[in-house]
Amino acid sequence: MTLINSITRRSMLKAGAASATLLAAPAVLTRPGFGQSSGTVNVFTWGDYVQPNMIQKFEKDTGIKLNLSTYGSNDEATQKLKASGGKGFDVIFPSITNVANYQDGDTFLLQPIDEGKVKTGNVIASMYRDSIQLGAVQNGKRVAVPFNWGTEAVTFDAEVFKDVGDGDVSYGMLWDPRAKNKAAFRQKSVLIGTGLYLDAKGEINSNRMLDVYKSEADMRRIFDKVAAYIVDHKENFGAFWNNATEALNAFQQSGCVAGQTWDSTGLLLNRDKPALKYRMPREGGMTWMDSMAIPSGAENLEQAYAFLNAMLDPEMAGIMSANTGYNSCVDGAAQHAGETYAKQFQEVYTKDNLANLWWWQPDTPFFAAGQQEYAEKITNAS
Repeated sequence: MTLINSITRRSMLKAGAASATLLAAPAVLTRPGFGQSSGTVNVFTWGDYVQPNMIQKFEKDTGIKLNLSTYGSNDEATQKLKASGGKGFDVIFPSITNVANYQDGDTFLLQPIDEGKVKTGNVIASMYRDSIQLGAVQNGKRVAVPFNWGTEAVTFDAEVFKDVGDGDVSYGMLWDPRAKNKAAFRQKSVLIGTGLYLDAKGEINSNRMLDVYKSEADMRRIFDKVAAYIVDHKENFGAFWNNATEALNAFQQSGCVAGQTWDSTGLLLNRDKPALKYRMPREGGMTWMDSMAIPSGAENLEQAYAFLNAMLDPEMAGIMSANTGYNSCVDGAAQHAGETYAKQFQEVYTKDNLANLWWWQPDTPFFAAGQQEYAEKITNAS
């Protein structure tokens, strides 16, 4: 996939002169066709994406009142929008690979994006282009704009794993005896991480886990073996997580010493306790991209476009990265994210491991249902 080779530290940290000229957000947002200076926008997003400092800046810059609702999983978001028939929210933040799931019978619940009203030039060009094959375009029309990207890799306690250098980190650390009763993971994604580990060891043949998307038969062939391995090592189960708060609690309250976590979790834990390190495993960090979309029943359309443009402003995008540790899809955002973010980015990501990322693929009906089935097997084994 071309996106893997397109993302480098240089492209994320580059500060283009063109981006710098776009920092005067209010002048852009209140121009006819780009939004209103009054009204309300109803935003439905992941729990940590839009924080108070961002809300304050948005409302000050635009005069628009922001009503925020949050969710903890893609499943929760899609079910909520299906239940409301695409109404109730003006902007939503689907994972790019989950966009196709916003289908309710014959009705698609996300509306086409008017790209003439969006500052798409602020998005890193390779990400905007490659988001197409990851799910941003449905029925021939773009319905999602890249927002941020991040990884799910390994967080571990370096005081426990004293012999593990950055180049030795592996998903297999979850099943190490030192992690007995102290491994943390999300059930759906541990299937992939453990599968990558077993594939690298030659214990399964999975085409680096991409064959789970190939057919239902291939998915079951692979997940049968991966789930069996996980259940055989259930003595290491320490904590399951399904959102950022639960992942933090796994280490801070449940005493976990190794786990698969999102980058935001690992980097926040590291800020609090330097011995907890977040690193890319040698099998490849699992990588996702989230996006912004406008539901089909959005009532405040111009305000929705004003919000999209505010989030694509490099300064606002930098605030998001500083808040969360997630990487923005906006060119020049890292310039505004602060020294801590820049330092951690350079510690975690290298040219080699960026070229070795494992990207989540667009969901297929058999994969989404099968992944849930095997995740429940893991849960029931605990």
